[in-house]
Amino acid sequence: MKTISVVAAVIYHQGKIFATQRGYGEFKDGWEFPGGKIEDGETPQEALVREIKEELDTEIEVGRHINKIEYDYPTFHLSMDCYWCEIKKGKLSLLEHEAAKWLTADEIYSVDWLPADKIIIPEIRDVMKEWMI
Repeated sequence: MKTISVVAAVIYHQGKIFATQRGYGEFKDGWEFPGGKIEDGETPQEALVREIKEELDTEIEVGRHINKIEYDYPTFHLSMDCYWCEIKKGKLSLLEHEAAKWLTADEIYSVDWLPADKIIIPEIRDVMKEWMI
């Protein structure tokens, strides 16, 4: 089975995280953390900065690695590195996504996450709950 290596940005601001809804392809309408494929010669962090600039016209600061998610979709294996990220410059314009939402820890399950993204939601929610202390 083919492996696709991607990166995902868990963008946070004022106690909320940014979720996007896919506007195209096989997983159209599913919710995910923005990001994309790592190109040859890129580090995961460089790929994430490039992808967020392309998808959301925003510059981000890539922070701590959260986790690597391994998930088998029917036709490929996804290897996804997730990172905490902050906005450096820009307003998160939706250039490729259908919709987006800022979610609190209590709202994080209010969208229909794609299967691979669902795996990391409990870990992200736990960290968000800690922020509220």
